[in-house]
This record gives sequence, C-alpha cells and structure tokens, in this order.
Amino acid sequence: MKTLRIGIASYEKMKERTMAIARGELKPGNDEPKLWFTSIESLARVLSDKNRILLNLIIEQQPKSIAELETLSGRAKSNLSRTLKSMERFGLVELLKGEGSAVCPRVPYEEIQLDLQFAHHQQDHFAALR
Repeated sequence: MKTLRIGIASYEKMKERTMAIARGELKPGNDEPKLWFTSIESLARVLSDKNRILLNLIIEQQPKSIAELETLSGRAKSNLSRTLKSMERFGLVELLKGEGSAVCPRVPYEEIQLDLQFAHHQQDHFAALR
C-alpha cells in the first residue's frame, strides 16, 4: 500500500528545511512527509469531503478520461478540471495520457498520513493567537 505522508509547518520552517536539503545539510528520510501545508485549513481546502470523494471515485472506477470522470462524478467539466489541476500540483493526482487525446486521471496513493507535531509549532501558534 502506497502512503503519502503530509506535514504541517509554517512557511518559514518549510523554507528553512528546503534550503537545508538544497545545501546538503539535511537528507529527508523515507518516513518523513513528502508534501507540506502551512496550516490544517489549507490542507482541509485541498482534501475537502467533496475532493476525497472524487479521489475515491478515481481509485475505484479508474476512469479512462476526464469526460468519463465528469459523468461519474456529476461535476461540471470546468470545476473538475480546475480541481484535478490543483490536486496534480500537490501530487495527489496524476493526469496521464490516455487513448487518443484523452487525459486519464490516476491517484498514486491508497492512503494519506498526516504528521502533526505540536511541540515544534507551539511558538508559531502562540504568536498567531495574539
């Protein structure tokens, strides 16, 4: 089962981490998050109930095109395309070349795991509450 690990960190912490990786000071482990969000709220927007239902639909039905997914989901094409592009940017969906000019959506993960460490973010949260 392929699992996507997601982490929550402030923009500054993500930038520090990215720079440390680029400088070779930090080598991310296999058990560390691969996708980061700046808040639970931003994660919730991407993985809303509606979007999780869409991901499950893609996994279960394996549509051969976005047009087929549109029919299966009942979502308007423009809305569906926007959602899929957004999810693709986060790596939650792959848009593969299908038959002819069709684009075939796929979900590369069966599971998402959220890593949320309270102690490391405590100061950021206290500052945000003031």
